[in-house]
Amino acid sequence: MDWKVQVKTELDLARAAREAGNEGKARVCARRAAGYVIGEYLRQRELPSVRSSAYARLQYLRSLPNISPQVRNVTDHFLVRITPDHTLPVEVDLLSEVRWLAYELLADIIE
Repeated sequence: MDWKVQVKTELDLARAAREAGNEGKARVCARRAAGYVIGEYLRQRELPSVRSSAYARLQYLRSLPNISPQVRNVTDHFLVRITPDHTLPVEVDLLSEVRWLAYELLADIIE
């Protein structure tokens, strides 16, 4: 399946989860979408493939030496642990950050 279709599918699922009041599921879907964006970034640059886990891809992207501080910072938002009350300790919208990553890494706009 095309990476853009996978990203859009995950973002649609994330929006639906958010509308249903399930922010935890929205975060999971956003993280998976980010994993697809990173997978395409690695493929286009012919970098070594990482396990298909979004978490592993996020960690790998963060470790690359030529990644900008802004990309590293956004990547950290996807990797941060939730608080005991199941919220993120930072005020960010992971759905928007997926779209930002796609544009920053691939110069591609995701609606």
